[in-house]
Amino acid sequence: MRTGPKASYAAPAVEKAFEVLELLANQPGGALISEMAVLMDRSVGEIFRIVIVLEKMGYLQKSPKDDRYTVAYKLLDLAYRATPAQDLVAIAKPAMRQLAMDSGQSCHLVVINDDAGLVIAREQNPGTRGFSLRMGAPVNMLNSCSGQVLLAFSPDEVRDHVIDSAMAASGGRADRAALERRLPIIRKQGHEKRKSPITRGVTDLSYPVFGFDGGVVAALTIPFLELIDGSQMVDMDTAKMLLKGAAADMSVAMGYNPT
Repeated sequence: MRTGPKASYAAPAVEKAFEVLELLANQPGGALISEMAVLMDRSVGEIFRIVIVLEKMGYLQKSPKDDRYTVAYKLLDLAYRATPAQDLVAIAKPAMRQLAMDSGQSCHLVVINDDAGLVIAREQNPGTRGFSLRMGAPVNMLNSCSGQVLLAFSPDEVRDHVIDSAMAASGGRADRAALERRLPIIRKQGHEKRKSPITRGVTDLSYPVFGFDGGVVAALTIPFLELIDGSQMVDMDTAKMLLKGAAADMSVAMGYNPT
């Protein structure tokens, strides 16, 4: 609840709407209306009306499982259109295009989308042979290279929520203990490299992309396809170096200060 000096012009409903959005931005698991009321020191009736309007306008979404509200992607879309300099895809595409040309390999950009990763951009390699993921493809957060990089660099509360949700969605088939042993190693080395768990002959290479606040915003990944005759443009170590540079360039363009 705001405690600062009272403004000359007050719009209580607008203030409450932004208070709800700011509250939910710090609640990765969402919140019930009753919980929001307690945290904001307001009545359930006050919060109920605001939440229903925000949901109707598409800025909030309610889980059909437990009635918890979270911020919807419409707000992100609005932010992207209102602040084009912070549009991750717009910033990423030139670097991804150059990466594909220099490495001869395709690449894709993955963000966290609830209990899965989501491919929001891709660049196919310029050659006649290659391997790539389609736009909008879901990515397993627990066993994929991109997913584990995102988890390794996420805040504890975000990581725990995503793992809990992904484990529930998978029916608990993933090895959580092994995952939690691996994540600190990925964080320490700053990237991940591993054989694709799905596609034979592909080695996934992935680096984090950071935003202006120092938080991870995406994982930039090359599914490195090694040809039998060795005719790929560059070797895997060179591709990894190029990938690292592209991810760093994107982070700087997003306002990230490595120091």
